[in-house]
Amino acid sequence: MDPGKKRRARLRVALAAAVILAAALAYTSFGAASEARTPGQLMSSAKAGRSYQLTGKVMPGYRLRGDELDFRVRDRNGRASVPVRYTGAIPDPFRAGREVLVTVRRNKGGTFVGEHDSLITKCPSKFSAAKGT
Repeated sequence: MDPGKKRRARLRVALAAAVILAAALAYTSFGAASEARTPGQLMSSAKAGRSYQLTGKVMPGYRLRGDELDFRVRDRNGRASVPVRYTGAIPDPFRAGREVLVTVRRNKGGTFVGEHDSLITKCPSKFSAAKGT
């Protein structure tokens, strides 16, 4: 076989492999992504046993009993809230009024159970308008 034809054939195979790998990467990245939901959205559409990303603000009155944390998460506008029972690492900045992100599953009683070690607190300075600008 002619060396020029061999090079072109190898180039075509390499390009085809690159396109397939790029498509697989894009499918995996976008297919696995899930949009975080607010308590109001979860109250109306969450199904028992399915996993959701919950975002909102921690309400005052949370309780820590042993390694179990019970708290409520409310919408930013303050209208809807859902109860969450969580076990796992609790971030140091966790407190009432702090925005959190946690992966939850709805149980049959209506409480949302947080997946172990999935609680994240958001830094408030990144989400508020800068003063004096």
